[in-house]
Amino acid sequence: MKTPTILIVERNDTLRKELKRFLLQQKYNSLESSNKTEALGIIQCSVVHLVIVGSLDGGRDSLQMAQEIRQWNSAIPLILITHDSTEALAIAALKLGISDYFKHPVSFEGLAASIRRCLSGPVVHTPSGTQETPRQGLFKRGKFIGDSLPMREIKTCIGKVAQTDSNVLITGETGTGKELTAELVHQNSPRNKNPFVCINCTAIPDSLLESELFGYERGAFTGADTLKEGKLKQSDGGTVFLDEIGDMSIYHQAKILRVIENRQIQRLGGKGSIPLNIRFVAATNKNLEEMVSEGRFRKDLYYRLNVVNIHLPPLRQRKEDIFILLDHYMYELNRRFGRHVKGFAADALEFFHTYNWPGNIRELKNLLEAIMANKDSGWVSIQDLPASFRNRVIDGRMLSQDEKDRVLAVLLSTNWNKAEAARKLSWSRMTLYRKLERYHISTGKKEASGYL
Repeated sequence: MKTPTILIVERNDTLRKELKRFLLQQKYNSLESSNKTEALGIIQCSVVHLVIVGSLDGGRDSLQMAQEIRQWNSAIPLILITHDSTEALAIAALKLGISDYFKHPVSFEGLAASIRRCLSGPVVHTPSGTQETPRQGLFKRGKFIGDSLPMREIKTCIGKVAQTDSNVLITGETGTGKELTAELVHQNSPRNKNPFVCINCTAIPDSLLESELFGYERGAFTGADTLKEGKLKQSDGGTVFLDEIGDMSIYHQAKILRVIENRQIQRLGGKGSIPLNIRFVAATNKNLEEMVSEGRFRKDLYYRLNVVNIHLPPLRQRKEDIFILLDHYMYELNRRFGRHVKGFAADALEFFHTYNWPGNIRELKNLLEAIMANKDSGWVSIQDLPASFRNRVIDGRMLSQDEKDRVLAVLLSTNWNKAEAARKLSWSRMTLYRKLERYHISTGKKEASGYL
């Protein structure tokens, strides 16, 4: 991945040099400017991934600078550093779409975390008014989308496992990408020139599973007019993917176990054994260890398949990937449907980030498809969601009282020190300001005690 470039806009020479040294230590490229005109010229003519807007001629002038940047590029991350830390300025920054907000002297540890968070967003700026999105890098790396720590670890694991010939068990909830993971294991393996055959253990009835897997000879049973090669023979030299292996009956589990152990099959009605050269990759959304203890899954088959385990986390546990997924699927659906949708409004992004995604990536993709089937252009907002999802947003706001009470309790415990409250809540200062605005919480002690 290309090293991000960050523009520092700061009038004070000392602070500008401190920020430049800090960015160098963090392995970022940096550009710098001391005035608004020069900064806007750099943004229009250079590749910039994030802008740190410092002090120009006071806090309001910094906000004007941010507003002009927003007019040029509506999505580039902006971080504001100011000596003026009034609540009015913070709310104004929030409404302008400032990504984060720090009071000088800035905490470099907090700034580093904020930059990492901002750079995981969906869009960065390139010269001539064009936009370069993470999807371009993702297409080069393949279809496995996500740059969170769990996803980076899984990509590394796939690369290593693919080069071996060990059996692999992929676990994870429905919609997390188990079949895609299996395909990537095959595509990155020495077997990639040979077949990848998917066997859905749920879709094939028990009565037909044996003939589907092993095939049959002509005349083996009524209706068997021709010889049929089963799916296992069709995958010879390649990879067999046993999807939803947890739904296979105990009887057929025994049959599969014998194939894994002996690497040979016998067709229905056949007399001789047929040798096979195949690799097995299996997947399930069930707890096979629990099924083994309950006698519903063979222990020996479990250990044969679970040589290498790849666990795919649910989307709610890697929410930093949501914006990258949104960008990728928006691009894909714009191209597929001939649409010109620009991106996502703040209320829609908030919903996508806070929603729990029980159906994981599949649910997110299906929701976007439903939205963009009915939207030709512009920005996706809450109003573009299907009615069932809009109702969840309303319900979520009705149920937000617990969070509201928690915010108030933490503010009281810190004597209304917003920086300390944000730290205790594990939020950025801008997130806290968003919550204060959402819940109409006034941070003056007098008004707050009246509110309580």
